[in-house]
Amino acid sequence: MKKRNPNRYQAVVAAIFKKAYTSGTTSIPFSREELTEAADRLGIRNLKNLGDILYSFRYRNELPPEILSTQPTGKEWVIEGAGRGLYEFRLVPVNRIAPNPNLVTIKLPDATPEIISTNSLSDEQALLAKVRYNRLIDVFLGVASYSLQNHLRTTVKRLGQIEIDEVYVGVDRCGCQYIIPVQAKGGGDQLSVVQAKQDIACCSEKFPNLRCRAISAQFMDDSRIALFELCLDVDGMVRIVDERHYVLVPGDQIDTADLQSYRQRSNQAG
Repeated sequence: MKKRNPNRYQAVVAAIFKKAYTSGTTSIPFSREELTEAADRLGIRNLKNLGDILYSFRYRNELPPEILSTQPTGKEWVIEGAGRGLYEFRLVPVNRIAPNPNLVTIKLPDATPEIISTNSLSDEQALLAKVRYNRLIDVFLGVASYSLQNHLRTTVKRLGQIEIDEVYVGVDRCGCQYIIPVQAKGGGDQLSVVQAKQDIACCSEKFPNLRCRAISAQFMDDSRIALFELCLDVDGMVRIVDERHYVLVPGDQIDTADLQSYRQRSNQAG
């Protein structure tokens, strides 16, 4: 059987990596221009959306096998921003954000307008809409929150250009104000610790007087929504502060037993 050629994105990224990699390497810096140079060397033409190459491997797809094969046990390669037009392959400890399948699911009355549910164009946009219309950030964090901006594109020192899926601001009963970056992923995409790190870095730089509470949201396979609050620990690892699973249902599907169970848990919590 004829061996399949790697796709163009894989070929370009693998070429950049292999050009600089030697055994024991833990960091490989490269620039945006090197993507074009690698494509030219490989005879790949019309590769116009260079940003999508990096986005693909940072947030959606696994790196090429040639790169994965160099990962020692317990470590993995990630691509991080290193400045304007600059990037870096970094070998870091394996760090995953994935829903806990044993966590209890909380039923909430679905407040999503039908016209929104009908016309959502992508899993990510549908998820962000459900989070927004059902005030899931308020419910999850226990603060009054307000959507500030979708798809915030900005530049962060030492990282370069980034994009945050949605940014909320919030306030609690003591008057403390919050900046709340949200990353959203459909069921087929994996939540990204790289994105979480850059979201936190952006909020620290742009909103220094507000407390940052980073949120990741993901559709699970059965329409449940997993919400995580994340933080950056002292060792540079992204850690899960809290996790909750919600399912949005018609109000008449939340029965007396559900309400009594939620009331009991609420009393125990505080």
